[in-house]
This record gives sequence, C-alpha cells and structure tokens, in this order.
Amino acid sequence: MPNDTIVAAALGLLEGLTEFIPVSSTGHVLLAGHFLGFDSPGNAFEVMIQLGAILAILGVYAGRLWRIFSSAPHDPRSRRFILAVLLAFLPAVVIGVLAHGIIKTVLFETPMLIAVMLILGGFVLLFVDRMAINPRYHQAEDFPLPMAFKIGLIQCLAMIPGVSRSGATIVGGLLLGADKRSAAEFSFFLSMPTMLGAFVYDFYKNRDILDAAALGDIAIGFVCAFLSAIFVVRWLLGFVSQHGYGLFAWWRIIVGSLALLALAVGM
Repeated sequence: MPNDTIVAAALGLLEGLTEFIPVSSTGHVLLAGHFLGFDSPGNAFEVMIQLGAILAILGVYAGRLWRIFSSAPHDPRSRRFILAVLLAFLPAVVIGVLAHGIIKTVLFETPMLIAVMLILGGFVLLFVDRMAINPRYHQAEDFPLPMAFKIGLIQCLAMIPGVSRSGATIVGGLLLGADKRSAAEFSFFLSMPTMLGAFVYDFYKNRDILDAAALGDIAIGFVCAFLSAIFVVRWLLGFVSQHGYGLFAWWRIIVGSLALLALAVGM
C-alpha cells in the first residue's frame, strides 16, 4: 500500500483532472481513497484540496474577471452577470449549510451510492448530449437571471457525491437553452464562489480535528490539484465545442461499473 504522501499527491492530481469535467471529482477522489485505504479526518481532504482547482481557474480567467469587475460600475451586462453567478450560488449556500452533516457523514461514506450515481449520471449526460437542442444563448454573460438561479438549484444535486457539480450545471445549462461551450463556461464561473464557500465552511467545521499530518496531506493534494486543473481548464472548452460530452458520459459509466464490481468482490 503506498504511503499517504503518495496517495495525497495522486488524489490531488485526480481532483484537478476531474473537477471541471462532468464526471464528479469528489466521487472519483472518494472512491480512489476508499480503495487505496486513505483516511481523511472528517473527509476534509476531499473538499479542501478543491482550493487548488479554484486557484487554477482564477489564474486562467484572471484577465476576464478583471474586465468584468472593472467594467461593472458602468456596464449593465457585467453587473447582470455578476448577479447571475451570485444568484446561482445562493441555493448551494442554503442547502450546503443545512445538509452538511448528512453529506459528510452519510453520503461521503457510501461508495456504493457514489458508483451508482456515476453510472446514472453518465446515462443522463449521454442522453442530453444527443438531444437536438436549439441553443438560445452562446455567451455565459447573457444568461438571464431566472435561468442562472435554476442552474444553481440544479447544481445542488451535486451534493450527492457521484452526481458531479460541473455535470449538473452543464446539463442544466444545456436544457435551459445554452450551447455546449457557454454551459461549460458558466459552470467554471459558478465553481469559484461554490468551491471557495465549501472550502471555507469545511475548514471551519473541521478546524479542531485537522492535525499537522492532515494539513500536510491537504497541502500536497492542493498543489497537485492546482497543476492538473490548469491543464483541464485550458483544454476543455475547445474539446466540448467540437466533440460534446459523450466521452465523459461513457467514462462515468465505465468507472462506476468497475467500482460496483470491485465493491461486490469485497475490495
């Protein structure tokens, strides 16, 4: 069995590679940690290494974020977009705080549920990707406020590990009239407050049980997640614009099926 440092690095790489694609990074990290025997106090590692992915997307989108916020005082479109992201973030705040205990102590501790949700989510993604949808929105900044709020409600499904935050928001965006690129891009922007809020709240809830070893593992996972997430963010939009989401749907189905098989034989 590899030592915890190696496992933490591997899980960090896995987090960064899967956070922004619709395959459920948390589901992958939890399943990998389960099969590798990785123990995280309060399941804090799996949530807190997401900070690396947040910083990666902040770095990639720094110029665009600066333009949006600097133009907001005199540009109604920029102000509306900022409000749209905040509205979409709001449901996650409410449900995340109310259901935090159940999410961390029950859902995170049920590998069978994670595997099943990976498979079901794969079929949903495959179905939506093949639908003949005539998109009405081609820029994330143009999503109406009610649409953004609905995407935020759909995002809350991802509190069940295996569903995928990016998958839920992308599917929600597609069904509500976005094209594939803008749906993924809005998911990127929504991830910033959502994941940062999850990090801060989880750190607060677990501050008394995180020792030096746990913080060291989190730091290693954070760095690896940051490096791998930069690659994914730079690559993903071009890929989905040309090829859609079918590859990720089949990946979910295969990984979930293999996990169920491994659980069935007692691994």
